[in-house]
Amino acid sequence: MVEPMNAPSLLLVLHDVAPQTWPDYQTFVEAVDALGEVPITWLVVPNFHKHNDLDAYPAFRRLLTRRVARGDELALHGYFHCDEGPIPITPRDWFMRRVYTHEGEFYDLSQEAALTRLRAGIEVFHRYSWPLEGFVAPAWLMSEGTRQALRQVPLRYTSDSQHLYRLPDFTAIDAPCLVWSARSAWRRGLSKIVSDQREQRWRQAPVIRLGLHPVDMRHEFSYHYWLQTLKRLLDEGRVPMTKANWLAQQRAPVGRAA
Repeated sequence: MVEPMNAPSLLLVLHDVAPQTWPDYQTFVEAVDALGEVPITWLVVPNFHKHNDLDAYPAFRRLLTRRVARGDELALHGYFHCDEGPIPITPRDWFMRRVYTHEGEFYDLSQEAALTRLRAGIEVFHRYSWPLEGFVAPAWLMSEGTRQALRQVPLRYTSDSQHLYRLPDFTAIDAPCLVWSARSAWRRGLSKIVSDQREQRWRQAPVIRLGLHPVDMRHEFSYHYWLQTLKRLLDEGRVPMTKANWLAQQRAPVGRAA
């Protein structure tokens, strides 16, 4: 395990970034920009649900290019962000792919299939001259084939809900994440309770990630939570950083690989 170092940090991460979801995020991003220099990590989907091919949205691409210029990070977040695998058979697979999420694109991919999509996503970033250091699987679900494929591509990190992993050896670094399930009122209420408890538990953590999703922005309750939490953590002295920049400040791998 790699030991984090330097001042306590805060990583603001927007999941599922695509032309379709930008209207959800726009007001929130404007509010964040008004706070000052708060860099954001944008998890970009090259062709969200097969209806948002970035090639067809030049204005949105220019927006992302401007965000890079101001110090934000773009990371690869799947390719289609939808699960087209065969019908799940085991109870565990059914839960992960039909209850937990319907969008675990990389949950069941073979090494060959995962490598094809990773390389296609990397090519998209190269085409638009966007720096690329990280990959985050939709819903943080990765097959063993995906893990093996990630060892073969020129990326520096991946992550799950509790860690960042240096590639290619998957050395784990603790990086806990606050994240909500906001699809219904009861989920939002429960997410608030759980997040408040976790934030208290992680008060001394070297880094806290805020993992936002488009659906969070569609409800005043969750929108307000994220903005107020961001402000509070900044007021407490946490330094906002991108995932890539925070990782670059950590000590070289000295522990076990995941």
